[in-house]
Amino acid sequence: MKSKKQATLELVKLCCRALDDKKAGDLRVLDVSAQSSITDFLVIATATSDPHLRALRVELEKVIDATKTKIVGIETAQESGWTVIDAFDLMIHLFSAPRREQYGLENLWKDATEVSVPKLLAVAKPKAVKKPSPAIKKAAPAAKKTRATKK
Repeated sequence: MKSKKQATLELVKLCCRALDDKKAGDLRVLDVSAQSSITDFLVIATATSDPHLRALRVELEKVIDATKTKIVGIETAQESGWTVIDAFDLMIHLFSAPRREQYGLENLWKDATEVSVPKLLAVAKPKAVKKPSPAIKKAAPAAKKTRATKK
């Protein structure tokens, strides 16, 4: 059985893949479990526009719902440039570029451990399966010679 932290990290991976697929910018993941009593991971990403911000939120809702994880809350004020999705052990912050620079969450959590996003996005390579060496073909048994019966 997976530990709670492993299960949360799997959800982080799924969310990062969804954000990457939807072209979110400057994707960062912070492990704040040692600094926070309310969550284990923060995912921070930048959207290019308000419609892009909404598209990222909608995609994340689908991904989180598909894992049967409860979304505790979503906070977004229209045209605020900042959306927060709270999935308890994971909090996702989606920003417009100016809002991300303004709030600087990475600086607020500078003691957190950064998780490598490229490693999270990497697809595990399947183990190489050895093909059995071709069997040496055995010669077909020679046809039995039968005596022709005389009529």
